[in-house]
Amino acid sequence: MASFFRIMSTVLLILPYFSQAAGNLMPTFCNDMSTKFLREDLKIGDYAFKICAIDPENRALTYRISGVNAMYFTVNPDTGDVTLKSLLDREDKETLPLMMEVSDEAYTASKELFIIVEDANDNRPIFNPATYDEKFPENTPVGTVLFTVSATDKDQQLAAVVNYSIEQVVPNDPDLFEIARTGEVRLTAPFNYTSKSTFYQLKITAKDGGGQLDGEEVFQNSSTFAFIAVDDVPDIDPQFLNVVFQTSVNEHAAVDTSVFHVKAIDGDRGINDNIIFSIQNTNAPGFFRIDPSSGVIFVNEIIDRESLLHIHAVVNLTVMAEEKNLNIHGNKATATENVIINIVDINDNKPVFYNCTESDSDCISEVNSFTGDITEHSSRGVPVENMHILVRDLDMGNHAKFNFCLKGEDKDAFTVSPTTAMQQAAVQILVKSSNSVDYEKKTTMKVQIVVCDAVVANFCSTATVTIAVKDINDNSPEFAKETYYLDVKEDTKNGMMLATITATDPDTEDKNQITYKLLPERMLQYFEVGKTNGTIYVKNYQLLDREKIDNLAPTLQATDYANNTGTTVLEISIIDINDNPPKITRDAYIDYVKEGSDLHLSIQAVDDDKPDTNNSAIRYRIEPSEYSNNFTINSNTGMLENKGPLDREHIKPSLNGAIHLIVTAYDLGTPSLSSLVNVTINVEDINDNGPIFTSSKYTFYVNESESDAHVGNVSASDSDQMENYNRISFSILDGGFRSFIIRTFQENTTVFGGSISVDPDTELDYETVKNYTLTIQAADMDRKNYNVKVKVYVLDVNDEPPQFTPQDLQPLNVKENTTGLGVLRKIKGTDMDTKHSLVYELLSVSCNCVNFTLEACEKSWFILMPNGEVIVNDKSVIDYEMCHEATMTIQVVDEFTQKGKNHSSPGTLKINIMDINDNVPEFIPAGTLFVVVPELAARQSEVAKVSATDRDSGVNRAITFRVVKSEFIHDVSGRPQDMAGYFEAETTADKDNMIYTGSIKTTKTLDINLKGRYFITVEAKDQGAPSHSTTIKLDVYTVDSSFRVQLEFKSTVTDMKVNEDTIKRTLMSATGATVHIVDILDKTKDVRNSGYAVLVAYFVYQNGTAISPKDIIVILQEDPQAVNVLIKQFGLQYIDSGETVTEVDPMFYGLAGLAAGFIILLIIMITSLVCTQKSYKRKLKAANAMKSTAFIGTNNHHSGQVVPGTNKYNMEGANPVLNLNIDTATDLGFDEEGSNADRVSMNSLDYNIDMNMTEKDTMPMMMIEEEEDEEHPNEPHYIEPLGAALAHLTKKRDSEETHSFTNPTLDTTDL
Repeated sequence: MASFFRIMSTVLLILPYFSQAAGNLMPTFCNDMSTKFLREDLKIGDYAFKICAIDPENRALTYRISGVNAMYFTVNPDTGDVTLKSLLDREDKETLPLMMEVSDEAYTASKELFIIVEDANDNRPIFNPATYDEKFPENTPVGTVLFTVSATDKDQQLAAVVNYSIEQVVPNDPDLFEIARTGEVRLTAPFNYTSKSTFYQLKITAKDGGGQLDGEEVFQNSSTFAFIAVDDVPDIDPQFLNVVFQTSVNEHAAVDTSVFHVKAIDGDRGINDNIIFSIQNTNAPGFFRIDPSSGVIFVNEIIDRESLLHIHAVVNLTVMAEEKNLNIHGNKATATENVIINIVDINDNKPVFYNCTESDSDCISEVNSFTGDITEHSSRGVPVENMHILVRDLDMGNHAKFNFCLKGEDKDAFTVSPTTAMQQAAVQILVKSSNSVDYEKKTTMKVQIVVCDAVVANFCSTATVTIAVKDINDNSPEFAKETYYLDVKEDTKNGMMLATITATDPDTEDKNQITYKLLPERMLQYFEVGKTNGTIYVKNYQLLDREKIDNLAPTLQATDYANNTGTTVLEISIIDINDNPPKITRDAYIDYVKEGSDLHLSIQAVDDDKPDTNNSAIRYRIEPSEYSNNFTINSNTGMLENKGPLDREHIKPSLNGAIHLIVTAYDLGTPSLSSLVNVTINVEDINDNGPIFTSSKYTFYVNESESDAHVGNVSASDSDQMENYNRISFSILDGGFRSFIIRTFQENTTVFGGSISVDPDTELDYETVKNYTLTIQAADMDRKNYNVKVKVYVLDVNDEPPQFTPQDLQPLNVKENTTGLGVLRKIKGTDMDTKHSLVYELLSVSCNCVNFTLEACEKSWFILMPNGEVIVNDKSVIDYEMCHEATMTIQVVDEFTQKGKNHSSPGTLKINIMDINDNVPEFIPAGTLFVVVPELAARQSEVAKVSATDRDSGVNRAITFRVVKSEFIHDVSGRPQDMAGYFEAETTADKDNMIYTGSIKTTKTLDINLKGRYFITVEAKDQGAPSHSTTIKLDVYTVDSSFRVQLEFKSTVTDMKVNEDTIKRTLMSATGATVHIVDILDKTKDVRNSGYAVLVAYFVYQNGTAISPKDIIVILQEDPQAVNVLIKQFGLQYIDSGETVTEVDPMFYGLAGLAAGFIILLIIMITSLVCTQKSYKRKLKAANAMKSTAFIGTNNHHSGQVVPGTNKYNMEGANPVLNLNIDTATDLGFDEEGSNADRVSMNSLDYNIDMNMTEKDTMPMMMIEEEEDEEHPNEPHYIEPLGAALAHLTKKRDSEETHSFTNPTLDTTDL
């Protein structure tokens, strides 16, 4: 039947040639309709080009396009305008051949048009491979190219030029690497495994040269990661652990005793070579050895610490650590470290005597006898001289401690020092009893020194010491008397000899060797003595003053040759002369006497000359003066008295009652000497006068509210001269209690004033008391007084600060966006003063803003007038969304204030901004493309989402969403279709961020066959009164059922569902699209298909486009790895291409019957031709297939571009059967089993053909047998040529397993 229909189609095509009418010409295309250039970033719906054609009869033309690439365009059949239907991709198809057709009523003209797709910068550079894993030794030279990254950009020209950059290095070491334009990553600084990182991660970005995309200059980029591991190399010497190395070991320790463990490691942590230890140097060879592998130091031979005293019993070892293998330089890697071993002492030596000092280095011989000498009568503790005794104990510490003691006949006369010592000590014999060391009694003395170890008692040594006693001069000079008495006048001249006094000394060596000296040293200022003769002389007579010193007692000292001394005392008396005048005991005399009383004043004087002589006898007299006659003095006693009554009023006032006299005191010596003294007699006044005011009345004025303000002064005088009697004090007796105070001051010597002022703790108040009458009293010290009246008038002063009333500061409410409100409030302050002028000032304005922060307002929304009116500034707009509360800080000022604050305390006036619904909801741009797969979109499925916010508050901010309109725009016709009721909006609120979200959901099942997109108009409406709303149009692209892909797997449904996620990830990885799986069906209707499952899915890109069933085959073939996984692991067998066999309309049979009579002969001819051609083509295909099998291997991988919809390749290695070029002009498609569907199969051996399950089940199994090859009658029979070709290939591989399958329903030759 299928062949019949094809034949009838051919007949119909040639009928127009038999019925062509004369005179009607065919339309022709314009000359420029061969090639068109279009940019690949052209948008869907944009104008592409116009089909230009001309009809000679100017008849109306109908335009259309056809061909495999017609899917990209939509043509207006009336105008020929072509618009873009599907997005272009130059990288996929650079040239799009189209078949244009234009027809009038009779003829149809066609022409092939080539669309050349011009490049746009729509591809990012892609790295190959996707990541880089490298490993390098740490000694890689700087400048080495570590690796080369490569990224390719499918675009052209500058857009395909790739530049590389290193965006990030982890850990951060940006100076370690650089990258060239060629992609070479070069080392710019050395690696270091130890001090730097051992692993680096580089983020490398590839950026193209930029190009136009959607009318803008765009730069595309992508990134990859490179992972670099650093391998350690042996370039660091060994490192010792836990340095410093110091230990100790006992002397005489056993051989092989472990002393110390030296530890070292390889400095190259990544290599960790074995370490070999050795001793390179030591100051005590032979005593120690080290284990080469473990580093443990052992005793090598018995150690005597005392034999190592020349190195202080400290052994230094230089230990070397050496790596087993050579370093990168071919040398041994070594390191050395000092090990200090202290030899610990044991008590194995006794103390021994030596004749040397501690500093002697050659003191090595023991000595048991010593000699020395000592001077007789040496003091206790004096050492024996000319003797060097040294005691040593070669041990250490407490083992070297020893004790001394003395023995022998003279042991009680001496003592030994020290009594205890440690290790080494210089020993001295000290005098213990001075009297026992006497030359006259014994000239030689002997003692024995015994020294013993402090721990081991029998470790002792003894030494004998012989001491020679030396004679000394032990007699002193002596005077004949113990005291000598001498006299000298105080005016004796210098150099006068007083006496000669000498001493004697029995020592013969002291004859004529005695010298004399006066002691103490201060006596030498008065006298001097002859050094050898003992004569006493006056040295400084001026210092011989009897009045200061009447006698001196110097000591005369005599010293012999041996400096022995003897002394005597000289009592020297100084004789007096009259050289001192009388001295009055006071510098001046001052006495007080009341007028009318008697004076008795004793004048006294003394004389320093010798008492009871005329030189010291004193007499007194009064020298003449103005008032001297009123007084008399006793010449012997000095008693001064008045002759008559004293009267203060007779003394000049300028003298203030003081009388001045001069009294002389003189002695009776020859010549007589005298002294003068001033005597002042103060005649004291008595109080016999009272105070008197200078005025009988006073009147004063004072301002109110001035504390401590001066009111006025009153004055009074007292005729008494004495201050105690004429001093006046003032007080307020009446009329000003706690309001006024009065302070007394002195105007001059006789007049005192009273300063009246306001009490500092009181402020007068004019409004309370306007005048005061004060009673002021003036009184002297004896309370003699006099009173006067003082009138004080209080003057009014502006001293009260203004204040706000509570009503002034009550909060105000003002709606936003309102003007012309006039005066919001008239503030009226108060002031208690009679005269005041109040003005109002705005100190500051702060706003509580939307972000809940209190800040200074920059907006002058409100104005405070000087008269207290609060008004709205009509030049500004009050906006609640900016600030919802304004706080005005204000104050009222009294311009007439004279005292105190002129302003009130700051007041706070709050103005609440009332929100009105003045903002419409605002949609938040999502930047998301919405795509829906209707077959997956069940009821209440979300197809889109919108978000909106409103700047108002409260209910004015609350938003609800609803779908106000929905329609579907068909792709082909562009016709809108009303879809009311298919969608609804569900509102949710994020109250924390005040964002409302509308979820657009389906309310009905969507039609899976609709091709186009939904326009959904969504309204966001707030809840204010009146409410505001705004709308947004959403494009929701649909993926209709034409993009439904069926993939058949040789696997059960259960296994497919278990591996569903893996299969889905593999498909997504290969296609780069989101895979929406609709269902997994069990294909069990046919026994042949038992154990097969069909996966139904859609492949949708993020831009809303989907992959057609035809293109999915091509895309999968470009990812061999994914295909390998799908075929080998999950048994992918077949992919439905989406093409179906078109059924013939029944009306076609009628048309065929009408034409049958005319073409019976033509049918016979064509049938003969087709049969002949079919036989020839089958044999030719089979021959070519067998020839190509020689080049097919089991691991043969096809490379090169795939011909879409087939498994043909455009280069060698392609399927030879599918690669045959079939001339469409001669191939009329009469192969019975051939179809276009057969050509899209992934495998030429597939038994699946493009038909539904029902057709497969009912289709008869046809077996078309070819003629047997007579040359090989014994060969197996193969129905298909490709089967024979594969069998031939199998024979050539005897060792390989043969796999074959014969599908009786599919003739691969028809492919």
